[in-house]
Amino acid sequence: MRSHTRLLALSLCALCGAQARVVQHFHILGDEGGGWPAILGSIGLTPGAPDVTVVRQGEQAPAAPWTERIRQGGFVILEGESELAQTLGFRPGNRQVSVRSVAADDGKGPAVIWEKALDVRAFETPPEARVFARERWQGIPLVAGFRLGEGAVLWVATQPGEQGYERYPYLLQALAELGLEAPLRSSRLWAFFDSAYRSRVDVEYFAERWRKAGIGALHVAAWQHFEADEECDAYLRRLIEACHRRAILVYAWLELPHVSEKFWNDHPEWREKTALGQDAHLDWRKLMNLADPDCHREAARGVRSLLERFDWDGVNLAELYFESLEGASNLARFTPFNATVVAEFRKIHQAAPLDALPQFLAFRAELTHRLQREWLGELEAVRRGKPHLDIALTHIDDRFDTNMRDALGADAARALPLAVERGATFLIEDPATVWHLGPQRYASIREKYAPLTSRPEKLAIDLNIVERYQDVYPTKQQTGTELFQLVHQAAKSFPRVALYFENSILRQDTALLPSAAAHATRLERIDSRVVVESPHGVGVRWNGPARVDGKPWPAGDGAMVWLTPGAHVIDAAAQAPQLRMLDFNGTLRSAAATAKGIEFSYESASRAIAVFDKRPAKVDVDEEPGDTRVLENDGRFTLLLPAGQHLVRAGN
Repeated sequence: MRSHTRLLALSLCALCGAQARVVQHFHILGDEGGGWPAILGSIGLTPGAPDVTVVRQGEQAPAAPWTERIRQGGFVILEGESELAQTLGFRPGNRQVSVRSVAADDGKGPAVIWEKALDVRAFETPPEARVFARERWQGIPLVAGFRLGEGAVLWVATQPGEQGYERYPYLLQALAELGLEAPLRSSRLWAFFDSAYRSRVDVEYFAERWRKAGIGALHVAAWQHFEADEECDAYLRRLIEACHRRAILVYAWLELPHVSEKFWNDHPEWREKTALGQDAHLDWRKLMNLADPDCHREAARGVRSLLERFDWDGVNLAELYFESLEGASNLARFTPFNATVVAEFRKIHQAAPLDALPQFLAFRAELTHRLQREWLGELEAVRRGKPHLDIALTHIDDRFDTNMRDALGADAARALPLAVERGATFLIEDPATVWHLGPQRYASIREKYAPLTSRPEKLAIDLNIVERYQDVYPTKQQTGTELFQLVHQAAKSFPRVALYFENSILRQDTALLPSAAAHATRLERIDSRVVVESPHGVGVRWNGPARVDGKPWPAGDGAMVWLTPGAHVIDAAAQAPQLRMLDFNGTLRSAAATAKGIEFSYESASRAIAVFDKRPAKVDVDEEPGDTRVLENDGRFTLLLPAGQHLVRAGN
């Protein structure tokens, strides 16, 4: 279940005003890579040529013109004391300090606490170096670096830890400040949004920021807009339009059996009850008895009105089951005990729920399934009038953490086939009980769910990026390298990754988040070409016009090339196409530059959104004239396209 819980952004390439350098590969000197493959791999770098060279503590770097290599664009990472570190100005002193708490040099950022203290020698750093992190109390440098020509040097006082994030969460941000630019980018992330945290903000600014962070769909807290209100409705319409102009889809995020604050106040007779007979106001949710036919009917009427009032692209039926994570061990939070449910159970089992607890736990799981089926039916009825409306079902994981079925009445083995049968994405929510476990758990979760469906492309994973209640290190909330590893491993295991929620993502993490979310099974530079293979399509950093597989490629903006799923070879083109597709929200299946513009095919569960560098005078969809209504944003022209599989020609 969810709990509602600022930091300054790092300025990329701030040092020396140097231009960023795209790197693709890393090389580690030494037999053991330690945490470095996980660190560098989390933003898409792969083992290979020494674009980035890691010199581990105790390793002797071979004789080489290191300074010249760095000047020409190489990046060198140094651990602790070495001959090369001394040559580059990082010299050990005689003092040792016990380190457990680390602070950013500017004093900003979350508390960083090591699980175990470590004695660290105080080092002298070169005068041109910037110190990124220090021991909190005595101030000795722990992470520092400097630019040199086109490349840079990053030094860390100790090894980063076997997992890569135990000691220095922001090593990748430091590399980015030193000019390193990750090679890949995804724009497929989903993120949850609650306007209570963004009231009276500039929606244009935030929509721009979300897209730069790789967010392709925003799931908006619909209970905040359940009842019509002139001011709130106008705000939501502005938000949706701002998102659409930037190729962001907008979903209505429902949290039934919570309906809305007003619904709770207006209908005390329909409030859910706990096992102690109290109204079920648990955490932020105020739960209603949707098993009551009158309550269901009125809530359904409101949901239909909500979905029809706004230009939604989809709807997320989220967490439709019961409280709480503690299950029957905490009767003050244990639901449902409304009169309707208790009477139904008594009629079937001739007993009170708490007197026949095993039967009641099975009964409430069946009730959950029944409610999910009913409400998916309600959403399907709305979709008949709005065929572009995509549906997602967010469901707590009960296969990796098997206690969830009895705790919440959630049964994924029944819910997943139901969701897929209705054409919905099944969004698996990471339960709070496993938030402290490492990134590799997503591969394990995937293994638990794959046998339950013949359509694995409908599976998705929902990551809760919030403060954790467990004792965790080095930060209470996932940030920096830990966050990037979580997102990267999730993207490798699932075709869709969602983040709860956009407001909790720290600003220093947003610039590298799209790279963490990108998944390629192959990335290789061969002479002047780049070979990429990706199961879902990916963006590849590329300066200037490009050819893909030997043909001029129209999907890109001169700094990024957007590829279809599969294997491709990118090389330089002589000139840019007449019409470029700068951004696209959907799965691109093919693209070609034509004499009059662009031809491309795609598929999308909801509407697809294409952004062009010029206003297309004509648009054909499947050989028929299409909607040429265009949204304009700062010289970019956005076109909303129908859901499904389609062929589009756009241009003069």
